[in-house]
Amino acid sequence: MEVYHIPVLLNESVDALDINPSGVYVDATLGGGGHTREILSRLGEKGRLVVFDRDREALENAPKDPRVIVVHHNFRFVRNFLRYHGFQGANGILADLGVSSHQFDTSERGFSFRFEADLDMRMNDRAETTAQDILNRYSEEELENILRLYGEVDGSRRIASMICAARAKQPIQTTGDLTRAIAKALPKLAEHKFLAKIYQALRIEVNGEMNSLAGFLQGAADSLLPGGRLSVITYHSLEDRMVKNFIRSGNIAGKDERDPFGRSTAPLKAVNKKAALPSEEEIANNTRARSAKLRVAEKINPEEGKKAWR
Repeated sequence: MEVYHIPVLLNESVDALDINPSGVYVDATLGGGGHTREILSRLGEKGRLVVFDRDREALENAPKDPRVIVVHHNFRFVRNFLRYHGFQGANGILADLGVSSHQFDTSERGFSFRFEADLDMRMNDRAETTAQDILNRYSEEELENILRLYGEVDGSRRIASMICAARAKQPIQTTGDLTRAIAKALPKLAEHKFLAKIYQALRIEVNGEMNSLAGFLQGAADSLLPGGRLSVITYHSLEDRMVKNFIRSGNIAGKDERDPFGRSTAPLKAVNKKAALPSEEEIANNTRARSAKLRVAEKINPEEGKKAWR
């Protein structure tokens, strides 16, 4: 039997929510359902769990339980859907930002250069833009920007130029087409690592991941009840920096903003000052956990801030 996905930092991320058995919780990234099932195991009859995923295949992993509400949508709309389902707020929200093992290992999804397949990379198969569209339609400057910003690819300008030269002869449609187009730029001793950065950049652009994350963080902060917890697992520096900045300052840029009285306007406070990392044992059992970081925050009670000022 295929394992859809092995949850990363399972107990650590769920423990961080400090679950109230009668509370309302959100698993913003259902995936294989590992975190969902662990949260559900700690809820009582009155507890409720709202789960999000934009991948239709992932929704099949949602537990068939009356306490679970399934949302087939982008997690950036967490606040809207909590209100739609009649909840004033959430006691805890968890998000595992990684791509599921199933998505990587299903060749036709086009997420991995390990397989010869069409370059798709859509998490929502109803979305219009695929990786093919980006590679064949974006200007050289646009390609350079996404490779540099989202993949931190060395020589992004050269790679973009090679892609444009290759597509001028014939469209880049498959993973093999892309590899052949940039073959001369691939470092012999780190080819897979280099390709991984390129695929990360394309995937982020296809799925609008950075904009979705920014919207999710704001929505989560708005949705959490005072004292509620946010538990987020990141896998690369771009998203980790965004999460860290938002927890510290209340905005993804990390800008320190204050009200007229000099008080910070950040809605959250960090629970763990340093990100929690997987154990060596977990990494040995699941190599995809090696880059994971867990950051936890708590919603500040605005009344406490007012009292402290007085």
